[in-house]
Amino acid sequence: MQDIIDGFLKFQRNAFPKRAGLFKDLANQQNPRALFISCSDSRLVPELVTQREPGDLFVIRNAGNIVPSYGPEPGGVSASVEYAVAALQVSDIVICGHSDCGAMTAIATCTCLDHMPAVAGWLRYADSGRVVNEARKHVDQPAKVASMVRENVIAQLANLQTHPSVRLALEEKRVTLHGWVYDIESGCIQAFDSRTGTFVALADYPVSAAIPATPRSN
Repeated sequence: MQDIIDGFLKFQRNAFPKRAGLFKDLANQQNPRALFISCSDSRLVPELVTQREPGDLFVIRNAGNIVPSYGPEPGGVSASVEYAVAALQVSDIVICGHSDCGAMTAIATCTCLDHMPAVAGWLRYADSGRVVNEARKHVDQPAKVASMVRENVIAQLANLQTHPSVRLALEEKRVTLHGWVYDIESGCIQAFDSRTGTFVALADYPVSAAIPATPRSN
């Protein structure tokens, strides 16, 4: 714990003064450009990966970067999505999975989670991705896990679209959805591309989007 406290003191002495003007502007308002939904894994830090400053991202983090489908009893994720889209008017939503994800590994390898019933229940929101992944052939277990990470991102994009605020924003052409997978070892990101239905290197295809901000045709 002491290293965390020391880190804060270093921030207070060195980092904060350099951004004093930014924090003054942020003291009473925020205007983030994007909602970033990622895994809670300690190796994925959204602001570091995207090189964003405080105030740029509205972040939701949980086990497996999951967005439960909208329902009669919305939880914290649903409330945060609604606030980001309806109140903060973010223009982009990113769902970002990552390599070596413990949650997706547990699903792909059918790991018993009886000793963690809350985790087991939470991961049921990835069932549609699991069913699709189980129907595919995989050369080995690492490939199966990597595929599960991708299928989960696609599944959560579908869940996200069940939220009324998101559906309205898509209809009004004011939000774009993105599905990313971050590779921890290489630092690369694969993005789901709606034009091909595949994941492509974001560095090569920076305009890739899972659901572009395009209204439905009448």
